Amino acid sequence: MTRFPRAIRAVLGLTFLSTALAFTPGFPYGTEKVRGVNLGGWLVLEPWITPSLFDNTGNSAIVDEWTFGQLQSHSTALAALTTHWNTWITESDFAAIAAAGLNHVRLPIGYWAFEVGPGEPYIQGQLPYLTKAITWATNNNLKLIIDLHGAPGSQNGFDNSGHKVSTPGWASNNTNVQRTDAIIKTIANMVKDNSANVPIIAPLNEPAGFDGSQILTVTKQYWFDSYGNIRFPFGSSQQSNTVELIHDAFQPLSFWDGVLTFPDHEGVAMDTHIYTIFSVPEEQMTQAEHISTVCAKQDELSSFDLWVIVGEWTPGNYFHHRCYISYDDYLVAFTDCAKYLNGRGIGSRYDGSFAGSTRVGSCTGLTGSASSFSSSYKTFLRQFWEAQVISYEKGQGWIQWTWKAENADEWSYQAGLANGWIPKDPTALKFPDICD
Repeated sequence: MTRFPRAIRAVLGLTFLSTALAFTPGFPYGTEKVRGVNLGGWLVLEPWITPSLFDNTGNSAIVDEWTFGQLQSHSTALAALTTHWNTWITESDFAAIAAAGLNHVRLPIGYWAFEVGPGEPYIQGQLPYLTKAITWATNNNLKLIIDLHGAPGSQNGFDNSGHKVSTPGWASNNTNVQRTDAIIKTIANMVKDNSANVPIIAPLNEPAGFDGSQILTVTKQYWFDSYGNIRFPFGSSQQSNTVELIHDAFQPLSFWDGVLTFPDHEGVAMDTHIYTIFSVPEEQMTQAEHISTVCAKQDELSSFDLWVIVGEWTPGNYFHHRCYISYDDYLVAFTDCAKYLNGRGIGSRYDGSFAGSTRVGSCTGLTGSASSFSSSYKTFLRQFWEAQVISYEKGQGWIQWTWKAENADEWSYQAGLANGWIPKDPTALKFPDICD
């Protein structure tokens, strides 16, 4: 018997139509390529994206959004966050993203925007900005992906989940999973009639599949249940046109062979994140090796049985499957030199300031302001950007992390546009044969 998610079994009374119902997503996935950017650090804080927001607290123990609310007064935290929400991303950013030839934005948001449980110190107020983001995307003909970036208990222990912890608690507590299911139902209900502008819901970012089979079992069932919640939000057998974007949970795509595939399911895409900088061996790779590593992804991306979108990557990229360490932040470019990239107060592997790492070289001129970057480094960033775009468009496309950062231009799409390593038109390639 085919295994269907509980939500669908409940709606359909343990039956399912064998013929696919009409499904018309709000973007022609499978025909046109996704080209987009993440709005990182806006509605979910990350210390490396906005280090000043953390430094200005004067408290080095504030390392994530949980402690941002826990270790200072509610009024102080709310005032700082409100200023941040009002200024970090505005409609002018959406206009600039559209002008750069992009068609998607991915918006991370935490569960605490929707509900906060007893003892959870999160500051709320993000939902009006989610509404604004949908309006701004619509005004600028961009497709918005709502990405649940943090779940109760933390799904991975990273600071970008909202709560940096050594042992993630989401999958080990069924109440946490049930709370997350309820939030996905809320999000699906918000946008069920607006798939033209919000075509995708990503029900959970980066669950820590590297922690073992138990979390993978829970995650797989959660993907099935989210399918029911996202694709069947009307309380009947009527389908929405909203796509479910599941994450690979740091497993090879082959692990997910046959999961949520057509004809039993439709409207499902796979999100994979590709970084090549979060281990010392990756830091030691030459520029040519970084390029060849991403070029080698093409066959896997093109042959998988779901639409595959590379939902996070960066031109200063390095390996992203961070299964070798359970609590580090994850994003890095050619190096992990950006301030607080591995967590507030934690150094980088590249320059040896990260505990237990072996120094590769100096971070000077590899992070911070593009004014400090050499012409050869900018050329590499352009080559690496193009190698990734070429490779990831062998799948369904890409969404770069991230649109802007205070002091890490190598990560910033906005800075790349301004300084020439990202073209004004993402199809205008200088190195079209770089993967040949």
